[in-house]
Amino acid sequence: MQTVDAAGLSIGDDHPPRIMGVLNVSKESPYSPSVYDDPAEAAEYVDEELIGEGADIVDVGLESANKRLDVLSAEAELDRLDTAIETVESVGGDAVFSIETRYAEVAEAAIEGGFDMVNDICGFADPAMPEVCREYDMAVAKMASPPDLERPGAVEETDWAARRSPEWADSADYVDQVYEALEQNGLTEKTIVDPAFGGWSEAKTIADDHATFERLREFRGFGRPILVSINRKNFLRTIADRPTEDALPVSLAATAMAVERGAHVVRTHDVEETVDAAKIGAAFTERAFVAADDVSVTELDARRATEVARHLETLGAPTDGSEGYVSRVFEVSGLAPETVSELAEVAESSGLAVSAGESGVLVGGRPDALRNLAGQLAGKPAFTPLVEAIHTS
Repeated sequence: MQTVDAAGLSIGDDHPPRIMGVLNVSKESPYSPSVYDDPAEAAEYVDEELIGEGADIVDVGLESANKRLDVLSAEAELDRLDTAIETVESVGGDAVFSIETRYAEVAEAAIEGGFDMVNDICGFADPAMPEVCREYDMAVAKMASPPDLERPGAVEETDWAARRSPEWADSADYVDQVYEALEQNGLTEKTIVDPAFGGWSEAKTIADDHATFERLREFRGFGRPILVSINRKNFLRTIADRPTEDALPVSLAATAMAVERGAHVVRTHDVEETVDAAKIGAAFTERAFVAADDVSVTELDARRATEVARHLETLGAPTDGSEGYVSRVFEVSGLAPETVSELAEVAESSGLAVSAGESGVLVGGRPDALRNLAGQLAGKPAFTPLVEAIHTS
């Protein structure tokens, strides 16, 4: 995993999860506690509510991401940038300041005005953006988006048949599209990838965000740090049936899970609480890394074949053997002795590990071998629960 240096702040596996607090200088923003148009008041908010509560990064937004609002032009964003720059100049605390924009000219003006990092919500749809970030040696968060400055985050609205192929478009699911969107237009050496949680388009569904969160480890295949923006998001609120104002607990639970699954930067409006949740996630995350001379060994956090495949793609290696790197284990209880013997015989012939004890049987191995076992046991009532379990997870 590559470490990204953001104005002296190291972001990556070997460093604590970084917390990105949010300041908006856009009156349209839906989260009013973070919205300011007076630089002095904004600076006070940053010092007390963001940096004072533990934010490592302060992300300054010039416009709302609300999909029902018109997109601001670069000129309109530049009109608001003075407020953001004055705020940065007035802050007394120490943090990395990130400018959220989709335009390279706005990013460059912000950098010239004292910003340390770029948060591109259109995934390098402006072709000059990566060049500006390289020229100024800037860390840049790249959010998965179509190659269209008008549609941040709307990856499912991309014409993938034209950009990839009709065959790829027919077989790709939503997470495949997000991954491909991040690959479009390349990465800089200091890119942090953002899989774009939230309702960025009318076509985006809660199930899409669920799938992305469930498969968050796959984005480690880029070998770059991951940013997640999940604070009080709808896909979490619906699980607990909470309105936005009561959704902090679900956000914190998801934050700990996201860090354990590979997130390195957590963007939030609730800084103090998110700092603690991220610490819990980091405390229970274990990934071995050993280096000697020019050789390094990294334990990959890959628990599914799709996760292994992403790493194989990065290496330029074939992905058809990805299932050979993962395993699953099932405990089966309640079988008659003769049925246990049959299960053990079929499992061993499928290349699986199997061990029987007084109260049950453990069966484990590669997913493809387990599916082969399920095929051989299909139609036998005693094994129906095991067959269903293999096909379910």
